[in-house]
Amino acid sequence: MGSRYGGLKQVDPVGPHGETIIDYSIYDAVRAGFGKVVFVIRHDIEQAFKEAVSSRFTGRIPIEYAFQELDNIPKGFTVPPDRTKPWGTGHAILMAEPVIHEPFSMINADDFYGADSFKTLCDCLKAARVESNDYSMVGFTLRNTLSEHGSVARGICRVDSQNLLQQVVEMLKIEKHDKGARHTDSQGAAHSLTGDEIVSMNMWGFTPTLFGHLKEQFTKFLDKHGHEEKSEFLIPTVVNALVSEKKVRVKVLPTCSTWSGVTYKEDRPKVIESVRTLIRRGEYPEKLWSLPCSGGL
Repeated sequence: MGSRYGGLKQVDPVGPHGETIIDYSIYDAVRAGFGKVVFVIRHDIEQAFKEAVSSRFTGRIPIEYAFQELDNIPKGFTVPPDRTKPWGTGHAILMAEPVIHEPFSMINADDFYGADSFKTLCDCLKAARVESNDYSMVGFTLRNTLSEHGSVARGICRVDSQNLLQQVVEMLKIEKHDKGARHTDSQGAAHSLTGDEIVSMNMWGFTPTLFGHLKEQFTKFLDKHGHEEKSEFLIPTVVNALVSEKKVRVKVLPTCSTWSGVTYKEDRPKVIESVRTLIRRGEYPEKLWSLPCSGGL
């Protein structure tokens, strides 16, 4: 919804010919080997989204839609009368269950993850079994994901010697501080971070077994927080619970890609310049969809 950004940032252009971040993500996904795209959106932006974004992917990759609506919750629960905020990323993924039957990646539409991230994750998913509870996550370095213009939310990860995720903690107020970072907790207390922490930027690799886990976890979430106006059912929190209960294993995949995103309106010029730099290096064509995106550039 772009509350901090001030608009529908998913369709704001960052490329020289009107390309959005979604364009670059789909381009990277297609050439990495992904075979289908599922957009999770709201019904009220469906027409604008199709006209502004997804129309240019026609004939390049199969597309399906899933719709995240507040009233799509289990029987026995009701939506708080004043709630307008979506239920969160975990709920968004759950809405896509009817159209996903294979190992899949989940990403944010407003994050630029880089080509290597898609290739690394796709290669991992190609080896995944549909019935497996072994998942994956692309890990980024915290200091490379912060905004100059305000605080951000990040999933801080603890990883063992085998690169298996041990814990992910969603921190909602992280900002740059000195050479590292600082997190302010819900009580207003500040905690120092080095900036070298591995973070989840919501680039996950799952199998369809996740949907069963999500249903169970979402019911627990609604029991505890369903009456609240702003609590969110976040996928890092879900994964953390599943890992701690030893129901799943998550392999953390390192990437050489540089992440960038637009949490705030003021972040957009930096993303635009990052895209220009990648174009000058030859990693993307000047006009993104002027060339085939299979087999590299």
